[in-house]
Formats: sequence, C-alpha cells, structure tokens
Amino acid sequence: MNHPSRAVARRLARIRNFSDLEWAGRRSLPRPIHGYVANAAEDGRTHAANRAAFDDYGFLPRTLRDVSGISLETELLGRHYAAPFGIAPMGISALSGYRGDLALARAASAAKVPMIMSGSSLVPMEEVVEVPGSDWFQAYLPGDREGIEALLERVERAGFRHLVITVDYAVPPNPDNNRRSGFSSPIRPSLRLAVDGLLRPRWLYHTFYKTLRHHGIPHFENNFAQRGIPVISRHVNRDFSGRMHLDWEYLALVRERWKGALIVKGILHPEDASRAKTLGADALIVSNHGGRQLDGTIASLRALPAIVESVGELPVMIDSGFRRGTDVLKALALGARFVFFGRPFNYALAYAGQAGVAHAIELMNAEITRDMALLGITHPRQMTSEWLCPSRR
Repeated sequence: MNHPSRAVARRLARIRNFSDLEWAGRRSLPRPIHGYVANAAEDGRTHAANRAAFDDYGFLPRTLRDVSGISLETELLGRHYAAPFGIAPMGISALSGYRGDLALARAASAAKVPMIMSGSSLVPMEEVVEVPGSDWFQAYLPGDREGIEALLERVERAGFRHLVITVDYAVPPNPDNNRRSGFSSPIRPSLRLAVDGLLRPRWLYHTFYKTLRHHGIPHFENNFAQRGIPVISRHVNRDFSGRMHLDWEYLALVRERWKGALIVKGILHPEDASRAKTLGADALIVSNHGGRQLDGTIASLRALPAIVESVGELPVMIDSGFRRGTDVLKALALGARFVFFGRPFNYALAYAGQAGVAHAIELMNAEITRDMALLGITHPRQMTSEWLCPSRR
C-alpha cells in the first residue's frame, strides 16, 4: 500500500469524520465543480429528508458483552468484503481529482471494499477494471435495443461481473442549482471557473493541468459501446436524453443478455422491488440518487423496510444521505445488506487524491467498529431491528 507523504498526512490529520470532508471538498474544488457534486434538486427537501430519517430511530445497546473480537467482514453476492460499505457510482469524478475513477478504485481495492464505477465517468472502463476487485459497473441504459446490447457486450468484454442499472433517470433533473453555482452541461470555460481555479492552485495543477497535459479534453468514456463526446461539446446533453420511453421490457432485455450479477439501483417502491425480483434481478439498491433527482421524494432509509419485506431473501443495499457509522448500522438493522457512500468519497478524492479516499475508508471502518463495540455486537450480521427503537417526536 502506498503511504501518503508527510505533507498529505498532515492535511489528512485535520479530517476526523465525514462531516469534515464537506469542508474539505468546498475548500478544494472550484465553486462550479463543488456545486455539481453537492447539488441537491430544487429546494433540497429530499436531501434534507435523507439526513433527518436517521433520527427516526434510537439505539438499544447491550452492556457487559465480550466485544474483543469485532469483525466487519461482510458477504455480498458471493464475495467477501472487509466492511459492510462501499463507494457509490459518481459521474465525472475525474474533474474532482486526477484520474478520479482510478484513484477511487485503487483505494477501494487496497481496503477490500467495492467501488461502483459510474457510466458517466471520464476514464475508460477498460483501465479501471484492471484494478484488482474493480468489477462493479453502473450504467444508464441507452435509448435503443442495439445500443443496450452493444454496451453490455463492452462491459462484459472489459471484465466486469456486477452490473448496476440505475432506473431513476428518465430525464435529467432540474438544473437550477447547478446553474447558480456556475456549473453547466456542457462545461463551458468562464471567468468564474478561471478565477476559482486560480484560487485553488492544487486543483488547477494536479487535476486540471495534469489531465489536459496527459489526456487532453475529458470525454464521457463509458455511456455507450463507443467513446462519448467531450465534456465541453455543445451536443453533450444528447448522451443524457432519449430515455423517457424505457420500461420494464428493457430491464428484461438486460437480464436476458447479461450473465453476471444484475443489481437494480433507484428503487423506492415495494411493487417496483417485487417486479425487479420477478425479472431476475440479483440484488437491489434503495436510492433516491442522493436527493439529486425528484425533490420531495421519500428518504431512502424510510423506504427500506417495506422493500426488504417485499423481496424476502433478495439482497437489498442502500445509499443516499449516509455520513456516520451509526447511519450504516441503522440501515443494517432495518434489513440492508450493504451501504454505499457517494459525495464524501468525492470530497476525499478532491482533498487528497487516493490517500484521501483511503483515509476516509479508515475513518468509517473505525467508526463502525467503535459503534458496534458500544452496542454490544461483534459482527454486522448481528445488527437487527431489536437493537433499535422508534424515536419519539
């Protein structure tokens, strides 16, 4: 494992939890890029609901239990991971840190946790899959059968074994908040971006300059079977449209063509969960896209119990709004098998690259281990609803 330099280690010593990463991201990124990462749809009600949902439950810890042998190891879809959490798919993370998808994948690999590569990424999937253990890929389905089949063939040929289909993206979300922060699609050079870049020389050199020097203008590399168009192209929005007609028949097509593990992400309704199971999904991810899509949506944590009940033993994972080890444990108690974090790892990447991501993983491992000891359990599978009680309001 690569150890950070003394200077990076000193910077990372300031980061003690995932809340500190919010500060680190704001400090490290130009305002438009930070605005894109932090963006919540419209008035931020879904985003706020995700955080508020964790207050619905309190813990009922047990005392005088031998907790000297704690293990976070978790089995998921036939694989063993070192912890019950991983890194969620995040588009254009290579604008937050140099070759961001590779940095995320390498840190996850070293820690033995999964990283889901985003289809809206700027590094070719064939490079990322070479990192040991990097076999999760998330796709937004193209709008036609031929495009879907060609993309699936490319993903399989690259060597991915877990395919995550995100289904809550019929249309792009309201762009108002992105525009206020100065972020646009396509990305346009502007005075604001130039000034913000000069004010953040570390990002300007280590991400912007190194990317342009070694790789040229970033492209959307993985939305289709072929390379996508540059992020600055005026036609970029064509790659993110044309999905309004997609329905369950297209998911059935994916199941027919894809022989690996199929995970459906963006499920919030129990009937949708049951239908995905019937069509042959191997697992689900309960998600409202981190509050980035439809505002006023139910919090992922509040949707979780009904979905778990509707699909029986089918593995159910979850993301959106998670920031603490106690958040992870509450989700496990409500039936989730695994939890994914998005924005915090993006901020860690922006602040200190691969070393920042590794540090964030270590922080979450430490939090969950400490919280389990205080609860009186030694393994994530022991975390059931008996350890929770509804909070009175």
